Amino acid sequence: MQKRKLGNGNLEVSALGLGCMGMSFSYGTVHDEGEMISLMYKAVDLGVTFFDTAEVYGPFTNEVLVGKALSPIRDKVVIATKFGFNCVPGGAPATQTLNSRPEHIKQVAEESLKRLNIDCIDLYYQHRVDPDVPIEDVAGAVKDLIAAGKVKHFGLSEAGAQTIRRAHAVQPVTALQNEYSLWFRRPEQEILPLLEELGIGMVPYSPLGKGFLTGAMGTQTKLADNDFRSKLPRFTPEAMKTNQAFVDLLADIAAQKKATPAQVALAWLLAQKPWIVPIPGTTKLSRLEENIGAVALELTPADLRAIQQGADAITPEGDRYPAHIEAMTGR
Repeated sequence: MQKRKLGNGNLEVSALGLGCMGMSFSYGTVHDEGEMISLMYKAVDLGVTFFDTAEVYGPFTNEVLVGKALSPIRDKVVIATKFGFNCVPGGAPATQTLNSRPEHIKQVAEESLKRLNIDCIDLYYQHRVDPDVPIEDVAGAVKDLIAAGKVKHFGLSEAGAQTIRRAHAVQPVTALQNEYSLWFRRPEQEILPLLEELGIGMVPYSPLGKGFLTGAMGTQTKLADNDFRSKLPRFTPEAMKTNQAFVDLLADIAAQKKATPAQVALAWLLAQKPWIVPIPGTTKLSRLEENIGAVALELTPADLRAIQQGADAITPEGDRYPAHIEAMTGR
């Protein structure tokens, strides 16, 4: 497995990380704990060192799962988690309200450390920007946690350009976690140039379009009511019919490269910048192995041009989130 550094923050991780959210949250299925722990062990065996979770996934259950799996092999892994919500155990996602007050950040950092069964959080993201708390105060709270040895690196998620710049002036930001994939390329407009300027790494979540870009979904796909994708405009049957063009584009390139659409989608992201580290999630060993295969897939300049030109000609159908969730991004 190749390694990459996230910007200038001196945080080195595997070129591909593992998003752990779906192991216990959001996709409609509760997976066997033992199987998920075994999957994380296998990921480490295959060279993955970078694992992503958050207090709000569950809430809390995903951090506990990750802690059970990874705390015994702490020296081999980099663990990222997130703060920024008033988490209500067992509550629906809509009940999790924003809270990035400094005293709250410090309190929940201690709670995350206990659930993860570790002494220090490697990368601590603000999950969503809280408009009621100046970002300088948020960065200052994380700076205090770093000084206390509780956190190593500061991250932001779905923050806007000015917020990133203001936070970085108080406590250097190591990484920004944003959605970024072939069918959601908004970060290219303003965010990627800013990250390059400031020396901040990029950690794309949903790099496979929440599973859609793998080619495993289509207009006949029936999503369970408790699968959060069933509430997303981009996953209506009509939208999926139009968005199939992205999968077809990836499949054409994949056939030429003797790869899969998912591998091409991930290799395309890896080719954008050397400081980009996608974190695809999976609960299946076969998909884990498939995703890791993307790191060795070499896309030529001609391949990249073909993908770029093909994607430029497609207009994605459907918003990525309902309006009330989208309003929490880009602040």
